[in-house]
Amino acid sequence: MSRRPPKEAPDPIDTHVGQRLKARRVGLRISQSEIGKALGVTFQQIQKYENGANRVGASNLYKMAQALDVEVSYFYEDMPSAAKLQSLSDNPASIFEHDPMAQPESIKLIHNYFRIISPGVRTRVFQLVKSIADQNSQSLTDDKDE
Repeated sequence: MSRRPPKEAPDPIDTHVGQRLKARRVGLRISQSEIGKALGVTFQQIQKYENGANRVGASNLYKMAQALDVEVSYFYEDMPSAAKLQSLSDNPASIFEHDPMAQPESIKLIHNYFRIISPGVRTRVFQLVKSIADQNSQSLTDDKDE
């Protein structure tokens, strides 16, 4: 468990990994205590991982991937390009302002989606949202062409 001086901001990569952890955990309806138990750490430590306050070590990242049934690479997917190319800045959190998975609304949407018990209803909700998004994307493209 690597710590940084208290005044130093979290690294954008640690923040992204923590956000991906939280999104997957919430989506699977797993508590911080449950994932902590699987890793042999406290729920407070999971909170620190999710906030980017503490870095996730390689062995815990591997265990986390196993517990959440994802590949280790999942935690690095969809990383904003600014985080890949940029070292720490004065305000690295600003890199994630436009990351949709970093928004509380996205996490709530995922959480509520998985609260739908019926797989058929869940599929129809997914198809509805995808259809609206596709239609919105198409109208944005049409507007640019004009």
